[in-house]
Amino acid sequence: MTRPAPAYQGLSQDQLAILVPELLLSGQLIDRSGMAHLISAFGREVMGQVAIEEWMAASPVYTHRMRAALGIDGDGVEDMFKCLQLDIGAPPQFMDFRYEVTDKYHGSFFLQHCGALMDVEPMGDDYVTTMCHDIEDPTFDATAIATNRRARIRPVHRPPRRPEGRMPHCEWTVTIEPDRDELPLPADAAEIFGTRAGQLVLTPIDPSDDDGLSDYRGPLLADLQFREWSASALARIAEEVALQHQLLSLGFLRSVRRQAESEDQAREIFRKQLTGIAGLSADRLRHALDLSVDADGLVTVINLHPVLGPSQYTGVSAEVRGTDVVVRVPKSSDAVADGGWITLLDVHRYEPLQAIGTAVDSHWTVSSSSEDDEVLEFVLARGAESAKESGEVAIARFSSGATFEFADRGRSIPITPVGIGV
Repeated sequence: MTRPAPAYQGLSQDQLAILVPELLLSGQLIDRSGMAHLISAFGREVMGQVAIEEWMAASPVYTHRMRAALGIDGDGVEDMFKCLQLDIGAPPQFMDFRYEVTDKYHGSFFLQHCGALMDVEPMGDDYVTTMCHDIEDPTFDATAIATNRRARIRPVHRPPRRPEGRMPHCEWTVTIEPDRDELPLPADAAEIFGTRAGQLVLTPIDPSDDDGLSDYRGPLLADLQFREWSASALARIAEEVALQHQLLSLGFLRSVRRQAESEDQAREIFRKQLTGIAGLSADRLRHALDLSVDADGLVTVINLHPVLGPSQYTGVSAEVRGTDVVVRVPKSSDAVADGGWITLLDVHRYEPLQAIGTAVDSHWTVSSSSEDDEVLEFVLARGAESAKESGEVAIARFSSGATFEFADRGRSIPITPVGIGV
């Protein structure tokens, strides 16, 4: 019997409210998966350069998309902060941004907890400086210009922490001045805007839904509680966050190609990045949604997994056939046209799918693969032997995000501007 598994649109509001922060955290952990392989191949400085280029390529694009999806149409700091709350670069609680609005064009934020710092700080001050200085300066501004090209984000203090253990971890001011020169759109971002991912049309939000917020036109809220959003809005946000994964990966590949000695080396690093985040995210998704380890659980994880979605982009689908799970990957899709992650799968190379299977249960294995002119097909079967987690997934688990737990912080509370000139 063939049973289709649900995608984002098929989930309940409660399930989506759990899923969205998980997807945001997954996007942050992409770098925990990829950067170790860059350090091994090229060293710390090149790793930093790739990080700068990938985020500057992707963040203006996906921020623009989220603004359009949720009706965030202003040009002030509140609008910028709303976008940060829905950005894979700032997943809630793991990157615990606290916002203050002085007036429309002035504000600040601090990080009460920075999961990325917790991951990098044990590596020493050089790595902390690379992340918190070299990478943050250009990438924060690249994110800000999607709201206003005259915006600037500047540090009050930031790591390396002096004195040791300083709290909050960092603090930044945000200013928008009318007589300031506009920042240009990064060249890579201009090209990413033109990709199929950048132009992709996703499921519209139904504004008639009365089960929660359907847009973010109201006040800026502290500690977004996704259970307060409509199922329709949450499903669209989930689609956009999955697409953020794809856009970041395209920026990563573009930058890695500039550093690699060959296309083979670039794609092998790309494959390792994908395999690591595929396994780690699958593990977190299964536990977050309390899914079974049988075929129904595995097929649900595959259909919800952000590296294989959104389905409008990749065309990937999975279904249960008997006791097996069959994954179908079309050879023609927007994702294939963009040359991103999905092109790493073929009948001989399917490590990311195996990583997902192993994460759900170590007895799942890709037992066969086949293709015709239109589609690749992979069959995952559950056997008696237990597979070992791949080295790529083990490396990604280096992050504290691998075991991070979200807390219930109560209701969303509006952030009130404190300045006079509001």
